[in-house]
Amino acid sequence: MYVFESVSILINAFLFFVLLIKGNYLSEMIPLKIVNIILWGFLFLFGLNTIGNSFAETNFEKFFTLLTLAFAVLIWIVLKKSEKQIPNRR
Repeated sequence: MYVFESVSILINAFLFFVLLIKGNYLSEMIPLKIVNIILWGFLFLFGLNTIGNSFAETNFEKFFTLLTLAFAVLIWIVLKKSEKQIPNRR
């Protein structure tokens, strides 16, 4: 269980790091094209997780359908945001 939780924390930290680059809060250590590909991957994973949670047996797990759907929508908004709205982008 410790390994599972450690991997989960590392993945969330990586998503946070990628979002900081996309928002131009960190210098572009990863090219923007790769950042976008990574975010599309997370969008796909959150979408699959939303579908999986909606078929869960317990209400506790079904509650997470709303959470993962919200994350998917927020990542979608970040991806669709116009480059013109992000200042100082090279």
